[in-house]
Amino acid sequence: MVIEHVQPQINSGRFPIKRTVGEKMTVVADVFADGHDEVRAVLLVKHATETDWTEVPMTFQGNDRWEAVFIPEQRGMYEYTVQGWVDHLLTWQKGLKKKFEAGQDVGVELLIGANWIEEAAPRAPKAEAKQLRDWAEQLRAEKDQAAGVAFALGNQVSQLVEAYPDKRFASLYHRTLLMEAERKKALFSTWYEFFPRSASPEPGRHGTFKDCEALLPRISEMGFDTIYLPPIHPIGTSNRKGANNSVTSKPGEPGSPWAIGAAEGGHKSIHPELGTVADFVSFVKKAKEFNIEIALDVALQCSPDHPYVKEHPKWFRWRPDGTVQYAENPPKKYQDVLPINFENEDWQNLWRELKSIFEYWIDKGVYMFRVDNPHTKSFVFWQWCIAEIRRDFPDAIFLAEAFTRPRVMEQLAKIGFNQSYTYYTWRNTQLEIKQYMNELTKTDMREYYRPNFWPNTPDILPEMLQQGGESAHISRLVMAATLSSNYGLYGPVYEFGINAPMQIGKEEYYDSEKYAVQHWDWNRRTKIRDVMTRINRIRRENAALQTTWNIEFGETDNQQLLCYAKVDDMRSNKMLMVVNLDPHHVQSGWIKVPIQFLNLSAGSAYTVNDLMTDTRYQWHHEWNYVELHPGVMPVHVFRLE
Repeated sequence: MVIEHVQPQINSGRFPIKRTVGEKMTVVADVFADGHDEVRAVLLVKHATETDWTEVPMTFQGNDRWEAVFIPEQRGMYEYTVQGWVDHLLTWQKGLKKKFEAGQDVGVELLIGANWIEEAAPRAPKAEAKQLRDWAEQLRAEKDQAAGVAFALGNQVSQLVEAYPDKRFASLYHRTLLMEAERKKALFSTWYEFFPRSASPEPGRHGTFKDCEALLPRISEMGFDTIYLPPIHPIGTSNRKGANNSVTSKPGEPGSPWAIGAAEGGHKSIHPELGTVADFVSFVKKAKEFNIEIALDVALQCSPDHPYVKEHPKWFRWRPDGTVQYAENPPKKYQDVLPINFENEDWQNLWRELKSIFEYWIDKGVYMFRVDNPHTKSFVFWQWCIAEIRRDFPDAIFLAEAFTRPRVMEQLAKIGFNQSYTYYTWRNTQLEIKQYMNELTKTDMREYYRPNFWPNTPDILPEMLQQGGESAHISRLVMAATLSSNYGLYGPVYEFGINAPMQIGKEEYYDSEKYAVQHWDWNRRTKIRDVMTRINRIRRENAALQTTWNIEFGETDNQQLLCYAKVDDMRSNKMLMVVNLDPHHVQSGWIKVPIQFLNLSAGSAYTVNDLMTDTRYQWHHEWNYVELHPGVMPVHVFRLE
């Protein structure tokens, strides 16, 4: 018996594939035997807390390929493998049918079949065993070969015998594979980032967690379920950065929140001007009343003033002149930040302390973490740390903020990060977007890499947003929200359409909030904010947009138009998106609706309802004409009705 090419599996089973509770896992395998005997195969699955395997019958797909679908019902780690065996009864049935249809005498064949049926009896419960023995005797006694053949090939006999197969010589795939089922929010989430120090409604006053609480109704109204806060810890004063990343700061400038640590404490402390730990816990609890979770930024780095520097000098790199090595990404310099040295003799204590940072904030009610630059830290540490945390706190979600080389980003996802930043930020053309989405959804990456699409971050103001203005902000927002089931944005500057770069050719915000306390008019409404609110509601109301993997692109006769469709598992919720990729000009053309993917009959009429504008169109064909004005609404988000 041969069982091979079992999929999915990652790096020959080294890492678990990822699913969420209720999300199907399709397993395929090549299963075959020598000769002409028929074979059967099952998927064997069990949760880590279970001792017995659950059998899921695999169906034959042709060319020795078998397939089964399993849907996890609880969180945690699952094991799975494939089992196959020769099905002698089925082999006999098919041979019997061929011989009878050829006009051959099948008297002996019927007796052989009776023996096969009887041999199944000891494997069955008492009542079913008696039935099988009775059927065997009935077949032996049957004088009419035609009647015997009809009886032997009947569903009743086949189903009962198949329920108790002969597995004495069954074969198992040589490897047991892993699948981790996580909570549904790992697959579907909507993130809004803001700096709590800028939450004050009063110009010139440092924001507090109480101010953050006051923003919860506003953010909830816009439809976000996750608020992501940059670091909330004390900020160092040594080498503090000034406005626009200046290497020197003026009196009163707050510094970068990512320069963590001061006399007031480090990663387990709160910046005094934000409030107290009790204030933060109150904010977390209040957010839950709005069905919002708080995600914290965890940056494993320190300012020169961090208590770790004095208490654990071995955790840092010291230069020959007696100074500590600060962070660099040539030509960029981060004089206010000291990287942690994972290659030190005190690594065990270091690891335990870093893990305790996550545990501390989990104790305060936080289960979602955006990890800053995880690719500059040890892979081995992350694999250990995340596994340890998720063993005790399975609700924990880790988002990897890594914009680096593809293999590095993929490795972070494999070793445990639940969600990952992506290259979407820089994918602008029709070809680029199609290729990238197909890479994410049609390759092995689908099994372990959960993309989280961000049009911008405090560090990144893409050229498209700089030059495309309001229209680009809307189209990039809607694409992020409909291409990926996880998306987020750096909120205030995005909804207010702020897009001034620090200098031409730089993808950085001028007067960046990273280095300053800003004052926002939180009562101001913009078109972009209204689009945020609408698209988030559309996502909540349409199951097809709550997964990333169900995408199919449609053809267009205009490269400035992007067309793609999504459907839910039942193909009852059907969505079709059309985007004008040109933020400056009206674009029109013909799009080819993927009617087969959308389960539509060729030539039949169907209605498309644009949920962005509440406009309906009656269409009859695959090819349909669209026209999108960037100054009006550069996107269609159709629901087929």
